[in-house]
Amino acid sequence: MRKLASLTATVLVAMLPAAVLAQTPPFNDGRPVAGPDPMVLGAYDPHGDFTNDPTPEIEHLFLPWLDIELATLALADDYARERGRDLWITVEPWTWDQSRRITPEELRNGIFSGAYDGVIDGICGEIGRLQSKTTVRFAQEMEDTTGRFIWSDWVPADYIRAYRYFVERCRASTPGSRFMWSPKGEDGLQDYYPGADVVDDIGLSLFALQQYDQDKFGRDRFFAERIKPGYDLTVPFGKPIYVAELGYRGKRSYVEQWARDSLLKYEAYPALLGVAYFNDVEVVPWEAPYGLPDWRVTHNIVEEN
Repeated sequence: MRKLASLTATVLVAMLPAAVLAQTPPFNDGRPVAGPDPMVLGAYDPHGDFTNDPTPEIEHLFLPWLDIELATLALADDYARERGRDLWITVEPWTWDQSRRITPEELRNGIFSGAYDGVIDGICGEIGRLQSKTTVRFAQEMEDTTGRFIWSDWVPADYIRAYRYFVERCRASTPGSRFMWSPKGEDGLQDYYPGADVVDDIGLSLFALQQYDQDKFGRDRFFAERIKPGYDLTVPFGKPIYVAELGYRGKRSYVEQWARDSLLKYEAYPALLGVAYFNDVEVVPWEAPYGLPDWRVTHNIVEEN
């Protein structure tokens, strides 16, 4: 799975000897570049490429609400605090074991019946014991119609009910946490907005593959253009906006411009406060011939022939 190693990898990196962690690599790869007065940078970083980077202010984790050892969250908490980072925790309401996936209907009915109350209480109880400032992001990209997530493409009323159920129950254990509603950024997302009382922040997803741009649009497209549709659809809700998952891949000039542009503050997007880089390989194939793009900052530059 795309995020299977997320929590485990963060814990393993946190356990490295201090002498190893003290080594600072030359950050000459494709990571976002912070200029003067940049936006906030976060990172989902199962490979540890941002371990010694002082720029990130957010450590992003993914965990399923089944089949996870919750005690390891405390180690991730220590790892984040040692680096002065807040925690974003994306809770995905399924198991990462594809052979044990239930249907969208079974998940929906289970949430509404209270079958997952113990799961929610366990996860949120552990989050409530963490010392880092935490943001909980639940059931992302709900308006996606590709079938990638079993909670996506529910009728809006069902998604809203499930999101509100989770947040209202979770808040009892995590009164200090913020909650992020995180659509993919596509038209129709407005119908899934669960209400201002259960949303503190909004997260969008933004992945840029140069070959796809060239094939579909005949030109390169960059951050300011790509963020506009999702931003315009979500800014009316009056909440802080982030790119919760950002990745880009292409030739060196393409990656370098994305790296420069990703942390700029844009007058046209005043509610946009930061981005979290998704430092891993894609797991669900894009349409042929694009396969599984490698978004890792050490591999996102495609060498020219």
